[in-house]
Amino acid sequence: MTEQPTALIISAHAADFVWRCGGAIALHAQMGTRVTVACLSFGERGESAKLWKEGKTLEEVKAIRRAEAEAAAAVLGVHELVCFDLGDYPLHLEREDKYALVDLIRRVQPAWMMSHSQYDPYNTDHMYMTQIALEARMIAQAWGHNPGQKVLGAPQLYLFEPHQTEQMGWKPDVFLDITPVWDKKRAAMEHMNGQAHLWEYYTRVAQQRANHFKRNSGGQSGGRDCKYAEGFQSVFPRTVDAL
Repeated sequence: MTEQPTALIISAHAADFVWRCGGAIALHAQMGTRVTVACLSFGERGESAKLWKEGKTLEEVKAIRRAEAEAAAAVLGVHELVCFDLGDYPLHLEREDKYALVDLIRRVQPAWMMSHSQYDPYNTDHMYMTQIALEARMIAQAWGHNPGQKVLGAPQLYLFEPHQTEQMGWKPDVFLDITPVWDKKRAAMEHMNGQAHLWEYYTRVAQQRANHFKRNSGGQSGGRDCKYAEGFQSVFPRTVDAL
């Protein structure tokens, strides 16, 4: 029996995985991939302005954000949502927190991983998260770290689209057609009530990326139709036998 493929999303805040790669999650889950999402914080301090304006306490904000993330993950078909609850603005990991992430990576043994852009001056939690993701990936590959555990291979790390793309130096080299699961992504986004102002923004992003998908699949000379897509930037070279 063929082993079920796995993937790991490393999200700085509770909603990031929904806006930026919810389509990839839903599409691969539908194809049989077990997608694990590591949520390092709930975005309770920096990404929950609506809830603070309503007079909620810190614990109330965290509980609401957790519930939103869990509901969205269920819609997308996430296999496991792991909430580290490390706080945000700023997000910071101690050595043991990093090792806990390494343990998760080794347990999941992802065929591919995703995290944020490598530069984000508007939200340093995001670029810090990708620095940590790269570090944890490296440690998970080290035979001398917790000898006896199964070491990690060489999964691709895809960087999903940041909010203000042009300012981040993010350059997509992969466009994924998420049209078949768009309804799931949109439903998941609508669970993120603390950031309802982003629902239409990320709908427009998906439509724009669909245009790029069509253009790069052949354009007007036979390009594949696509209504919604997500873009990603790969960090590592790909190994191929043919082009």
